[in-house]
Amino acid sequence: MKRFKQKYSSEIVNSLIGKYKNINRIPKIKKIVLNMGVGEAVTNSKAIETAISDLALISGQLPAINKAKKSIAGFKIRQDMKIGCKVTLRKDRMYDFLERLVFVALPRIKQFRGLSVKSFDGKGNFNFGIKELMIFPEINYDKVESIRGMNITIVTTAQNDQEAKELLSLFEIPFYN
Repeated sequence: MKRFKQKYSSEIVNSLIGKYKNINRIPKIKKIVLNMGVGEAVTNSKAIETAISDLALISGQLPAINKAKKSIAGFKIRQDMKIGCKVTLRKDRMYDFLERLVFVALPRIKQFRGLSVKSFDGKGNFNFGIKELMIFPEINYDKVESIRGMNITIVTTAQNDQEAKELLSLFEIPFYN
């Protein structure tokens, strides 16, 4: 499963070396952040535990728990209440997750046309959401209590969106306009 890491060091760097004069200027992926907000954790305390276990299965490492910074009466949220979880993937786990995402998870989405190029943030980072975690083969269908989604952020060292899109396209991430 180290195919993407080898692909970056051999193929992608060699294809981009002519465009950039300095080898250190070539864009690369710094990290991938998986974030899952669990709104039902306000009424169901077990929901956050299942979300943590699902995210741990998908990412391969234990997620950090997000807590509410302040109380919001309208949403019935109290300060320091557990309301979500997140994982930051770097190095080998990052490339493994990206490979599983591109070759296994994204093709399992119903009526998938690609990811929108409007999801770049202007600084070379790419954000997109997944509505169902069932697209990952690690999730057991029988143990799913409710359908949850998550946000995925791919952080790159690219200076602008065009460089980041070119880098991610070389990683075979499907885009549409």
